[in-house]
Amino acid sequence: MLSPDYIVGLADGEGSFTVYVRNPKDSKERVRRVRAEPKFYIKLIEKDKAILFEIKKFFGCGNVYFQKDKRKNHQQCYRYEVAGRNDLRNIVIPFFKRHKLRLSSKTKDFKIFCQLMSMIQKENHLNQAGLEKMHELKQEMH
Repeated sequence: MLSPDYIVGLADGEGSFTVYVRNPKDSKERVRRVRAEPKFYIKLIEKDKAILFEIKKFFGCGNVYFQKDKRKNHQQCYRYEVAGRNDLRNIVIPFFKRHKLRLSSKTKDFKIFCQLMSMIQKENHLNQAGLEKMHELKQEMH
């Protein structure tokens, strides 16, 4: 069984809190219709993928995916990813609020991630002004 401190350490080093926010000033039609897509993930090389399945079991949500990398001299990777908004809101965010990240850059991204999640919950991403504010805020993330 993984400890919360171990998971925080992995998230600090190999994790990411991110939100894809469609640029409201981009007039091109995209195949991807979503306006805001939040995700938390931890990415590890293939030989360490068993840990990702343990993290999935720990949180009780998310999935583990193969992430193909075609770059020279890079190993194949897997990622544990949580994209479900309810899981992010009810499981992932409360966990990291109880168990603080240690790196200042990751802490900053987490705070912005929480702000963006709050804006999504208020449906700010469904109107032009809200989407613009979210896109601007997203630019402050690492």
